[in-house]
Amino acid sequence: MLPGGLRYGPDHHRRGGVGQLVSSPGVNVHLLLGSLNDIIDRLAAILRLDGEAALRAVLRVLGIWILAWLAWRVVRLTARRIEMTVDDGDDSVTTLREKRGRTISQLLRSVGRVVIITIAVLLTFNVFIDIAPILAGAGILGLAVSFGSQSLVRDVLSGFFILLENQFAVGDVIEAAGKSGVVERMTMRVVVLRDLEGTMHVIPNGEMKVVSNKTRGWARAVVDISVPYTEDVDRILGVVRDEAAQFSTDPVWGLQLDGPVEVLGVESLTDNSVVIRTLLKTQPGSQWNVAREFRRRLINRFSREAIESPFEQRRVHVTVKGGSSGEAVAQAATAGAAG
Repeated sequence: MLPGGLRYGPDHHRRGGVGQLVSSPGVNVHLLLGSLNDIIDRLAAILRLDGEAALRAVLRVLGIWILAWLAWRVVRLTARRIEMTVDDGDDSVTTLREKRGRTISQLLRSVGRVVIITIAVLLTFNVFIDIAPILAGAGILGLAVSFGSQSLVRDVLSGFFILLENQFAVGDVIEAAGKSGVVERMTMRVVVLRDLEGTMHVIPNGEMKVVSNKTRGWARAVVDISVPYTEDVDRILGVVRDEAAQFSTDPVWGLQLDGPVEVLGVESLTDNSVVIRTLLKTQPGSQWNVAREFRRRLINRFSREAIESPFEQRRVHVTVKGGSSGEAVAQAATAGAAG
């Protein structure tokens, strides 16, 4: 017998001969479950439901969404694993394999999210009601809706074939539907582009009739050089070829080239200059930086070689009536400048 009339029971014991009450963990769990049962029974009584059935339904719904969360974790880990597998560790150049892997991982996340949430919602409804008639009705309704949503079906089918044929991937620079930019994101319905000014373009897959991929396989930069007629064209061609040879063997920029720089020669004749064309075959995505660097080197080389840049010039023939004296010529020139 303890002070205050307390007795030792199955849930209490002595420690070291000293009278002490210690609560058993099993009692706490039992009390917690009892409280939860009591709450569910009261809710079931209010809603006129069977308490045990309501408890089983709540546990089933909880289990469904726990499994859905675990499935989403698996999808995310799989997508991250794909990105890690294709990553070669070189951030300076994005290979075709890396672009393909990022595209697949993004699609896996977007499609997996929709599928998991849809299945979890249907299973949750199935706990309380029979969804078989709803699914049958939804099939008929979906057939009716499909006739009114042909553009959506076309977008999804186009997205499927874009992915299947590997027309482009995340990170590619493309031109489609009158817009151009870097592919930031792809889904089964739309493609998101980001142009040079930072504007985001969302293009439905079904609207892309023709796609121009500027970063697939290899690329080419076309650099035209204009020189004045007063310069020796053969000498300038020699200077350009020499600079092109040095640029092709550069230890840094040569790695971004896919072959030596080609100097084609005189491409065209304009009113005040001769145009010399050069072609630089580069790694995909490097054509813009390579062209800028080659132009910079040519400008510096022309400055060292004292080669002038072309400027607009106009030759005017003046016919003076009434004589060819200097005063008459000056008056005619003044009148022409004023007119």
